[in-house]
Amino acid sequence: MSYPILSASRRLPRFAGRCALAVMAKAPRAGKVKTRLSPPLTLEQTAALNICFLKDTTENLATVAGATGLVCYTPVGDEAAFDGLLPEGFALIAQRGDGFGERLLAAAEDILACGFAAVCLIDSDSPTVPEAAFDRAVAELAREGDRVVLGPCEDGGYYLIGLKRAHPEPFTGISWSTGSVAEETRERCRAAGLDLVELPVWYDVDDAGTLRLLREELLDGVPPPFSLRRGHQAEHTREFLRALTTEERATEVVLSREPGA
Repeated sequence: MSYPILSASRRLPRFAGRCALAVMAKAPRAGKVKTRLSPPLTLEQTAALNICFLKDTTENLATVAGATGLVCYTPVGDEAAFDGLLPEGFALIAQRGDGFGERLLAAAEDILACGFAAVCLIDSDSPTVPEAAFDRAVAELAREGDRVVLGPCEDGGYYLIGLKRAHPEPFTGISWSTGSVAEETRERCRAAGLDLVELPVWYDVDDAGTLRLLREELLDGVPPPFSLRRGHQAEHTREFLRALTTEERATEVVLSREPGA
């Protein structure tokens, strides 16, 4: 299954009054995605896990009322890498810009130019964000008046930022890829006089420590230590981790039987 590709130059009436839920994603190619998880995973495994994250996140978003799911992708020309991975009704729109903040602002500008009333930009690294967080983001952006919605991560970043207008302030002067991203975003919003609504804290999976947290949540039923909420079931990711654990245990048995082990 291939997906329609949206363009900022074409405003579509069917998007009027709807919120775009746009996952910011790279084409899931080995060596290009989730490389901080290698080790402990191989590059092929990180790409497979990234595909699971993408499937689980988009399936979660597909259930949100009043919203349309998108993937805002890079690089241009690699659209076929997403074939068959997204729910029916999703569309693609290309990323543009150089730095991360520039890409986020451009994504907001381009998606709103397509005719949407609001947009949420969502990371591709948080497959277990509770469904209720996305429902609330859409509901907050549907209310009268302008505002920014922020879904902070436990590590100081964020898994979602939602806007009704493409304000540059939340994306300007931010120390990207640091633990101060969410706080600096709050400061920029306050300085610009923008109303800010915050969603529950969650987490993204970008290193061995957060991968362990994900395993505990999905395989052992242990909620994240900073939340009592039940996360999204993320069945694709769960099955990947279950198979990976089985493989690891089998390897341990083989090694234990080797001479000198």
